[in-house]
Amino acid sequence: MAINPRKAAIIGCGFVGASIAFRFLQQGLFSHLVLLDANQEKAEGEAMDLSDGLPYGTAMDISAGTYDDIADCALVVITAGVNQKPGETRLQLIERNTVILQSIIREITARPFQGILLIVSNPVDVLTYAAQRLSGYPRERVIGSGTVLDTARLKQLLGDELKVDSRNVHTFIVGEHGDSELAVWSGANVSGLDLDDFCRLRGKELLPPERERLYRQIRDSAYEIIKRKGATYYGIAMAVGRIAECIVKDEHAILPISVVLNQEYGLDGLALSIPSIVGKNGLEKVLEIPLGQAEQFALQDSARQLKDVIAGLALPAQGH
Repeated sequence: MAINPRKAAIIGCGFVGASIAFRFLQQGLFSHLVLLDANQEKAEGEAMDLSDGLPYGTAMDISAGTYDDIADCALVVITAGVNQKPGETRLQLIERNTVILQSIIREITARPFQGILLIVSNPVDVLTYAAQRLSGYPRERVIGSGTVLDTARLKQLLGDELKVDSRNVHTFIVGEHGDSELAVWSGANVSGLDLDDFCRLRGKELLPPERERLYRQIRDSAYEIIKRKGATYYGIAMAVGRIAECIVKDEHAILPISVVLNQEYGLDGLALSIPSIVGKNGLEKVLEIPLGQAEQFALQDSARQLKDVIAGLALPAQGH
């Protein structure tokens, strides 16, 4: 079946899935959006609600559907899963959400789907790896939202600190989308100016304690939001919208998505959030960016923690 490059589906119509659907409606990237949920009425209600705004948006068909409707989709976004509870880490979600993911992947692979899977459910790195192994699809077609949101948080905080537009701040959060993630301070810059040089121009120093404060604020951001409002969804919707834009427009843009590693950074047997080139076919290239020595150690430690979790999952043998 031919792929419709303007058709997408979202599996899971909770806060995150519905927010992503709303973002897609705003962007006008797709001409057809299909919503799926274990609760069919929930999917129908979200489709009806979103469709009410179409006269003030772009031409688009939004409908609730079934797995049979996704076969020709260019992009399928998976958000289905249980929510992270206050005080619960993303990794503690793994057992419950892996079971849900397995049932979804079974349905998708039973259809002639040739598009890209974008995993958003947490823990996203572990579930991205599981989705690739369970589906047997090439790694280029199975990616996760990774640390695209965490990186946005770092850019925003640095922009606030330095009183500069956050869109001019260039840096990455890499590793696990979770507690072991790390900030790549060594490569941070503001419109090409080294971060330290720009700080001096602004009459400011970002000393190690201040950097650690910013890092902890980013790392713990989701916990703070969940504590206050029960869930996070607007930020991740914006991040997923950016990934989708890169795919639909074939931008060849660099984003820290979750990717299955094949000896990059000397790692394999897991997925990590790593700066990668993203285009119409999904993952184009994993970038092995320069890292400071401490950053290299931190990335390896993040990988070890995720591999320990993966070791406890019942996944098909490599190469399935």
